[in-house]
Amino acid sequence: MLQIRKLNFAYGDLQVLWDVDLEVKQGEIVTVVGSNGAGKSTILKNVSRLVRPTDGSIMFEGHELSHVPSHKVVELGIVQVPEARRIFPEMTVTENLRMGSFVKATRKDRERNMERVFSLFPRLAERKSQLGGTMSGGEQQMLAIGRGLMGNPRVLLLDEPSLGLSPLLVRNIFEIIKEINRQGTTILLVEQNVFQSLRISHRAYVLETGRVVLSGTGAELLDNAHVKKAFLGM
Repeated sequence: MLQIRKLNFAYGDLQVLWDVDLEVKQGEIVTVVGSNGAGKSTILKNVSRLVRPTDGSIMFEGHELSHVPSHKVVELGIVQVPEARRIFPEMTVTENLRMGSFVKATRKDRERNMERVFSLFPRLAERKSQLGGTMSGGEQQMLAIGRGLMGNPRVLLLDEPSLGLSPLLVRNIFEIIKEINRQGTTILLVEQNVFQSLRISHRAYVLETGRVVLSGTGAELLDNAHVKKAFLGM
């Protein structure tokens, strides 16, 4: 579905991505793992067209995204759940979710999608009228993912969903990501939590200082000596 070729990107004079090659097939969970500052989130920003690459190609189902504005990317079915959640703090849970179906084509499915979100996250159903800014970090992460699902994503881009969560909530979030994928949503995930993300991934890429240094199945990378030493402390 998604194919990135020779992607280069720089913030001014600072080169962040170097000839990144990556692909996501329909029905997969594909993860990009790496340390903080490796360039993982920048890949997602390029896919969402929030920034413009220095060089390279980003294709979605055979269509080049280079000149597609970000709102059109969402209309194509590429929806990003941003790092640090970025919910609307002065809106209720229900209002936040409705904002996820702002694109006209998704509005007809608004009620069905909201029921799907509440079935995945019963905690949100209990707090429909609560202001987003008064919720815990874990609940806000559930809300951010739920808001993404309201947009009928064909590819869901998840940026550091475990950031700032307790170990118990982290495991819960990753199990829900697996379930979202099982229900038919393709996922591109970037994560610092290497163990949990590789555990649920079909395939993965290791990014170091803006370069892909390893790729393979999640199981293969979990068993890789470099990954064990660099990221798992083994």
